[in-house]
Amino acid sequence: MDKRIGFIGLGNMGSAILKGILASQLVPGSQFYVYDPHKETSLALHNSYGVNVSDSGRDVARDSDIVFIAVKPNIIADVLTDIQKELKQNTIVVSIAAGVTIKTIAKIVGYEQKIVRVMPNTPALVNAAMCSITPNTEVTDEELAIVQSLLDCVGKTEVVPEYQIDAVVGASGSSPAFVFMFIEALADGAVKGGLSRKQAYKFAAQTVMGSAKLFLETGKHPGELKDMVCSPSGTTIEGVQVLEQKGFRAAVIDAVVASINKSKEMAEK
Repeated sequence: MDKRIGFIGLGNMGSAILKGILASQLVPGSQFYVYDPHKETSLALHNSYGVNVSDSGRDVARDSDIVFIAVKPNIIADVLTDIQKELKQNTIVVSIAAGVTIKTIAKIVGYEQKIVRVMPNTPALVNAAMCSITPNTEVTDEELAIVQSLLDCVGKTEVVPEYQIDAVVGASGSSPAFVFMFIEALADGAVKGGLSRKQAYKFAAQTVMGSAKLFLETGKHPGELKDMVCSPSGTTIEGVQVLEQKGFRAAVIDAVVASINKSKEMAEK
């Protein structure tokens, strides 16, 4: 790929996406331009991958064909205002800021600018992300495919309309926290049953990962896979009954809906 790619912001998510692309060798390090106020982060990436360290976000915007804005939602408006005059007409602005709509971005950089809104999640840190991708009408199918190929380097992607992004937040943006809580709870139960803490986490985490892999690779309905484990009068159906009594499914649904509603509230602000 011959595109010059910029990153403004090299926190956990920005660094994860950048390193994933670099590791894929889809784009050489010499075609990246990066800026972060903490210059030691940029210099470490330069030493490891040969990326170009810029002195400001404006320099990144000027030198790049695709610019990832990987900063916190509360400062993205300031960053966009700062770089707006350096953006070329064909520059693709990719935002990963939660709750910041395409309209909000366009108000600052111009409605004719090419904008892609991305909702990643923390498994990007281990190249196992689930990212939604939402382009505005200025982005061509070819340009969208390029952005998607870059994000495919850190996991799976799905193109969705913007009105579905709040649901994406609930399904994958916020839900890793719910999964970690589930793993922790599984491990707590196993520790109560006699396993060491280290063993319990290993058994619980591997089971969650393996179950997800089984679902994705077989394409079977989750209910069917659940039934495969539930032998008549067995241990599993006893546990399933307790989860149903405690409102397990309802609690998960309520947690996802709460995340969706908070995402909508943030977008309105």
